[in-house]
Amino acid sequence: MCFLVPLTQAIATTVYRVCTKQTDTFVGRNLKTLELMLWGGTIMLLVDHLINGEFLAWNPMELLTVGLPMSLAVTAIWAIWCYAKERKTVSA
Repeated sequence: MCFLVPLTQAIATTVYRVCTKQTDTFVGRNLKTLELMLWGGTIMLLVDHLINGEFLAWNPMELLTVGLPMSLAVTAIWAIWCYAKERKTVSA
């Protein structure tokens, strides 16, 4: 059930983006991208669990050992992408 961690982060990101509507900050300008990455990853993991029939097994350690590192990796890749995009915009 490792998809629960990115699902939770995707929901929180969506709620934050809809409620704040900030577009003038570094995070606000790029938040939609993180949201799409998280929802896409959640859907991919959900399909993987469906294909492998892993919905009945509940292993809380899977959330910490698989779900959390994947969510952190997606967020880190997003942050690096945002930084590179902002630097490119400033130098252009």
